[in-house]
Amino acid sequence: MKQKSGFSGQIGFVLAAAGSAVGVGNLWRFPYLAAKDGGGLFLIIYLVLVLTVGFTLLTTDIAIGRKTGKSAIYAYESMRKKWKFLGVITFIVPVIIMTYYAVIGGWILKYIAIYILGSGKEAVADNCFTNFITSPSSVWYGIIFMLLTAIIVYNGVEKGIERVSKFIMPVLLVMVVGIAIFSLTLKTTLDDGTVRTGLQGLKVYLTPDMSGITVQKFLQVSLDAMSQLFFSLSVSMGIMITYGSYMRKEDNIESSVRQIEVFDTLVAFLSGLIIVPAVFVFSGGDENALNAGPSLMFITLPNVFKEMLGGQIVGAVFFLLVVLAAMTSSISLMETVVSIVEERFHWKRIPSCLIVTGISFLIGLLSVFGYSIWSDFTIFHMQFLDFFDYISNNIMMPIVALMTCVLVGFVVKTTFVEDEIEKNARFRVKGLYRVMIKFICPICMLLILFSALFLKL
Repeated sequence: MKQKSGFSGQIGFVLAAAGSAVGVGNLWRFPYLAAKDGGGLFLIIYLVLVLTVGFTLLTTDIAIGRKTGKSAIYAYESMRKKWKFLGVITFIVPVIIMTYYAVIGGWILKYIAIYILGSGKEAVADNCFTNFITSPSSVWYGIIFMLLTAIIVYNGVEKGIERVSKFIMPVLLVMVVGIAIFSLTLKTTLDDGTVRTGLQGLKVYLTPDMSGITVQKFLQVSLDAMSQLFFSLSVSMGIMITYGSYMRKEDNIESSVRQIEVFDTLVAFLSGLIIVPAVFVFSGGDENALNAGPSLMFITLPNVFKEMLGGQIVGAVFFLLVVLAAMTSSISLMETVVSIVEERFHWKRIPSCLIVTGISFLIGLLSVFGYSIWSDFTIFHMQFLDFFDYISNNIMMPIVALMTCVLVGFVVKTTFVEDEIEKNARFRVKGLYRVMIKFICPICMLLILFSALFLKL
């Protein structure tokens, strides 16, 4: 097998990995959970989990990838031959996510077109979003998004993924900081003369709300933070194993993980700084107006932009920001699948990209038409896209993480990861890592699985 191409240095690796971690979940789920779960209370719990659970899972994936030099299926097989099944499960996760992620990317492209080519009024028209996703013609936007992803992946790791990430991630950070500052300056006067400001919304976002706190509520907030962290960092889906296999041996894994966590958490925090104050100001202070998911992104926020001075420009910049975040995540998903196809069939990159793109498109049609011509068909009362999201994020990824903890903690032992980290630097939190990978992280994954299987279905 020919030598893999790789990242040119630690900066390229960190920006690419951070690009994978920063996705639409940072923009439409994190702010909602922060507002729902007590503002600063959620933020504090989330930060603690980032520094412990997040660090452990992210470090493990990257170390496995770099040590084995292989993508997920063959990385797990090289650790223990009988554990190849875990690599297969890991491979299936990005295959599923990639198909519906392109559909969501298509939705974002549609709204960019609305704000750039029009006045933005179409975005707040009655049932605009519903009419769009229930139209079979929405498939074309998803195709465009998937083709853009495929072109970047086709160009390889250094010339494609790294080059694009080095451009997109700084631009994304500047944009999110700029819009966040603008959001804090917002101000409106209600019909009764009450003045609502962005700084009041900031207070709602940052102040820990301990009113009515119980043990049950605290556990629910912790579970929400744990779930968001787990999905946000791109762990347990083969991405960080694949990117780790492209990482240079002389680069420091521990510091790289910290940098990825800082970038991902910063963007998530700033996203809340954009959305919570803006929705607070233009919803008359109604915190319940801040819902989650597509309805926040494509219904609530366009109505907020409508009330702003210069709302069309803000809307255009915001959705451009969102599509950049979605694109870097989509790139990592496709690269993970393409790398496994290349290893398995010994194909070159062009046919691998074409096959993966074609299959993703065909499977993605289920998500597109699940809202239109196949809307009567549901699985557990969920449309195809919602089911794919549920099964991959809530079931398969926690299973992969749980089994990886068992494999590293008790089968190959933690020295498998520790030795790789210590090739060029001291592992400063080795003791914490051992406790987390053996005991704390497995418990966290079991809690996520229990919640998904018995509380959400």
